[in-house]
Parts: sequence; C-alpha cells; structure tokens
Amino acid sequence: MAKKLLIIGFVWPEPKSSAAGSRMMQLIHFFKSENYQITFASACAKTHRAFPLETIGVDAVAIELNSSTFDDFIKTLNPDIVLFDRFMVEEQYGWRVTEQCPTALKILDIEDLHSLRKGRQQAFKDKEPFSKTYLFNDTAKREIASIYRCDLSLIISEAEIKILKTDFKVDEELLVYLPFMLESLSEVKINSLPKFKERQHFITIGNFLHEPNYNAVLYLKQEIWPQIKKQVPKSELHIYGAYASQKVNQLHNEKEGFLVKGFAEDVNEIMQQAKVCLAPLRFGAGLKGKLVDAMHNGTPCVMSTIASEGMFGNLPENGFVEDGPTTFAEKAFRLYQNESLWKSKQQNGFEVINTRFDKTEYQKKLLKVISETIKVLPEKRQNNFIGQMLQHHSLQSTKFMGKWIEEKNLRSST
Repeated sequence: MAKKLLIIGFVWPEPKSSAAGSRMMQLIHFFKSENYQITFASACAKTHRAFPLETIGVDAVAIELNSSTFDDFIKTLNPDIVLFDRFMVEEQYGWRVTEQCPTALKILDIEDLHSLRKGRQQAFKDKEPFSKTYLFNDTAKREIASIYRCDLSLIISEAEIKILKTDFKVDEELLVYLPFMLESLSEVKINSLPKFKERQHFITIGNFLHEPNYNAVLYLKQEIWPQIKKQVPKSELHIYGAYASQKVNQLHNEKEGFLVKGFAEDVNEIMQQAKVCLAPLRFGAGLKGKLVDAMHNGTPCVMSTIASEGMFGNLPENGFVEDGPTTFAEKAFRLYQNESLWKSKQQNGFEVINTRFDKTEYQKKLLKVISETIKVLPEKRQNNFIGQMLQHHSLQSTKFMGKWIEEKNLRSST
C-alpha cells in the first residue's frame, strides 16, 4: 500500500514567484520519488500562477479554516505524514491532526525563521542594532512552540539552526538542516551560458509581497543605483518580481535607467542576459532564491551580509558582500567592468551550487531521518516533554478559539 503524505499549505506553491514556492516543489518531488501518494491542501485562494499540481499526480484539495470539515477530511485520508507549510498552518491545523491522526509523523517546514526576519525588520525601523530583545518577540514564542509540537522541523539555513540551538535552546533532535535541493551543474550546462561580453546591465529580483525585497529596491533607487549610474552611464538596472504594487511601479524611471519589469516568466533567461545581480537586503532571513538563481545562471552578485547569510559556508562568494551603499556601488562597478574578476566570481558560484546544495545528498539525508524517526516516534514524543506541555496548554486555547470561531460563523450564516 502506498504511503500517504498530506501537505497543508499556507499558500498554493508558485515556484516562478518565490523561493518558498520553489522550496515546496522540491519537497513534493522528493516525496514523489519515494512513491508517496501526495495530497496538497490549502485554505488560501489559488492564483493563476499556482503550479498545476494535478499534472504531476498530486491531489489538490481546498480546505476551510476553523471548520470541523477538516476533521472528517483528514480522518478519511489517514496520512502517514503531515507536512505543515510554516508555523501559522501548524497553529491552525496541528491540534486537529493530533486528534484525528495521532500516529501521523508531523513535520514543520519553517521556510525561513519568521521571528528572526520580523525582529530584524523592527530593529531596522527603530534604527537600533539587532539583539535578543528583538529576536525574542511574540512571533518567536509562537514559532518555537510550533517547532516543539512537531516531530521534525526542516530548517533551510545553517545560521538559523545555530540561532535555534544557541539562543532558543531548541533540542537539536527536533531540527533537520535542509537547504535548497538542486540539480548539479554539468560542464556542458556551464559552457552553454552566455559569456561576459554577451551580457549587459544589472538585475535584481524578488517577490514584492515580501517586505525585505521592496525595501531593497527602494534602497537601490535612493542610495546605490545613482552611484553605479555615474560610473556606468549607459547601464540599466532591471527590476523583476511578482506582485509589483503601484508604489513599486512608480519607481520606474527610464531616464535614470531604473526599469521596473514586473513578473519574470523565465528567471533563467533574464538572469543569463544580465552581467551582475544586486541584492542589498537590509533585513530578512532564510536562504535567498535570487542568489541561487544568479549562481545557477552564472551571474555574479553584490549582496548584503543579510542576503549572503547561510549561503556560502566556508566557500568563497560568487561576488562581494558589502553593506555600505558606497562600497556596494564600487564593487558592483568593479564586477561589471573587470572580466577576469567576473569569471572568477562566476566559478565560485558554480562550486557553491554543486557543493552545498546537492539534491542527491540532501534527499538521502531527509529519507534517513524520516525513516529513523518513524521507527522511534512514540519514544521520541515521550522524551519531548516541552512539546507535550505545549500540546496540552497551547493547543487547548487554539482548539477552543477555533471551535468558537466555527460556531460564530455557523450562527452568522443562519
């Protein structure tokens, strides 16, 4: 009998719109390769950019928030594994999963550490150095509780594993380091990429529903791009990203060479046309899909410390890491003009893709940890007293709030 996986999505996966969408598709393909019967369920409205899951044999099911119809749905499905897409989803549905399918392995995919991103954003707004005061926020209390209530949590960045273990004292038995799982770049693929003299202009890309991306574009517009433009007057900065709002489109200025292009249908094509990728993120968390896309397509980068976090390990970067606007602009100019430097940084990127994100290696590790956890699941849960405690207290409040909302909704509809 085929093993069953239920993924409860915060949103429907959009791999062309965000790194989170790409990450989710990597997980789906992994479980498909292990012959799981996969059901993807979400209460979110589906956009036209959502991946057509049915075309790869994944059942797509619309579910409701705060509704006991989910109880009947999951009890009938009776999955072996339930994967929660971000902690907010576990808060909504975790107690229902525990009640209806108590033996199902519960996995939380963090995506990025939301509490870290929110804490950094608040520190940036306050113009204060980031510290534990900002890290230990209300989101952190919810997120860490969710980690403890699950059997395994998938963490995309080594930097975030360290924060969880060192600052939050989370038991490492609950954490699984799982970065992007990528196909290796072959010599044939590398040699087919456009060369230095075949490329022109600068590029930046990112989903504009994600506040760090909009802030970075604003930073480019106001402080960095004018300095680059002075050095390379004929150059342009091409800005791509899904869900560009009016405030984003208003930044478009042809005279300044600051061109808002909107949604990228094919990120590989546009990245291969560009000479240098710019990623001056001033807050955020997780691994940056834009850097992966740049390295995969041989496009060196200038990035902030935040953007580079967790990406390179002990390997040299595929460009430069700079946080000041003037030094950032200077390094961008150097990369744009110096062919030998550009080639050297490009090679670094190829090595990072093939060494740090090897799909085969991490799929084997994930399969092993899931198999071993299933074997000792009752014992693992028994040893996780904090998880038991949070299951008892936190989920009682979540459960009764959910039931109250459901009852309120029923009364208002009659």
